[in-house]
Amino acid sequence: MINWSSLTPAGQTEALARPVMKNSDSLRVTVADILATIRQQGDAAVLEYTRKFDCASLNSLPLSVAKRDELATRVSADVKDALLVAFNNVKQFHEAQKPQDITLTTTPGVVCEQRFTALDAVGLYIPGGSAPLPSTVMMLGVPALVAGCERKVLCTPPNQAGEIAPEIALAASLCGIEEIYLCGGAQAIAAMAFGTESIAKVDKIFGPGNSFVTEAKQQVSQRADGAAIDMPAGPSEVLVLADGNANAAFVASDLLSQAEHGPDSQAILVSDSEALIEATKAQVELQLAKLSRNSIASRAMENARYILTGNISEAVLVSNAYAPEHLIVQTDNARELLTDIKYAGSIFVGQWSPESAGDYASGTNHVLPTYGYARNYSSLGLLDFMRRFTVQELSADGMRNLGPAIMKLASAEGLDAHEQAVALRMAELEKGNEQ
Repeated sequence: MINWSSLTPAGQTEALARPVMKNSDSLRVTVADILATIRQQGDAAVLEYTRKFDCASLNSLPLSVAKRDELATRVSADVKDALLVAFNNVKQFHEAQKPQDITLTTTPGVVCEQRFTALDAVGLYIPGGSAPLPSTVMMLGVPALVAGCERKVLCTPPNQAGEIAPEIALAASLCGIEEIYLCGGAQAIAAMAFGTESIAKVDKIFGPGNSFVTEAKQQVSQRADGAAIDMPAGPSEVLVLADGNANAAFVASDLLSQAEHGPDSQAILVSDSEALIEATKAQVELQLAKLSRNSIASRAMENARYILTGNISEAVLVSNAYAPEHLIVQTDNARELLTDIKYAGSIFVGQWSPESAGDYASGTNHVLPTYGYARNYSSLGLLDFMRRFTVQELSADGMRNLGPAIMKLASAEGLDAHEQAVALRMAELEKGNEQ
């Protein structure tokens, strides 16, 4: 247990330090080599990597729509019903985010507009690993669907049979994703960013992944011939803010639900109650022993922090300093604390709001800024799949009204051509030529 008030500023910073991200020079070089190979060799290289890491017998990258639909039929009825509940909630929430175009007359005769349009082609990366992630398909696919993106390209590693999990296939079908490619890792990011014979280039890449995927996303986003990405990524994290009346079993379950994501995940409890902290630690040990991913969660809990504060107001300050990906508030009158909370990717208010709700089916998006980026990045939303642009139109009267100010400002900056572009028009208007 860490007593916050007894720490120096340096000690407080150390207490909130994240696990070191594995982003060594060797990783950067390895990923750069993979990107270069995909750019040069296209499909052949992507297939070679996929055969090496995922499916030795794979002969083709695309998964047909017919195969997608056949796989989707294998999903059990109860899981299908659950996916439909989640899909409908996520879709409702993102539809509510549709922006309104703006039209405004700033000066008589001068009309300014802001308009929104969907990105043409988006790449959706769904990690492989020990469990299928249909929830991530929905968190990426639903906003792309609602935004109206013309091409939705999904890349995910195949299993040893050269297929994808039926749950992923069903989620992709619900989201209207018809382009599915059987590849993962940095090679999939490269294929979407640069394009290959089978996979046409996309404009922006979304989705989580391991250190190779994360590094590949960062590298392609820095290249003129690459692609934009959703946000910087780091290991998953949760901070639970709880008082003495919180349910210790609930708090422990929330810490562990984040810890089971991976050994580099971080779980933090901040409370003004020493008794609650001790009860939570005991509950963690009890629940940890029963988890199927015990070894993963146990390693993650080595990075756990239990921080004791003098009061809840101080606990909020600790949370703001950490800027967690997930913030769970289990205190009396939890909603009242929202006005003081500045930085979090997503907030879960009250004892009946576990992080699991947002991960799967409440409607909010579970793709969130990690590693302190909640200070300056937002949770994934509909606008991430759109771009905005402005329009301006000046009538003859608009030019008369605004022209003099434009010319004076251009002259003050020494930009003669800018000034002349207005002066020529003003001269024509003085002649009475308004057509």
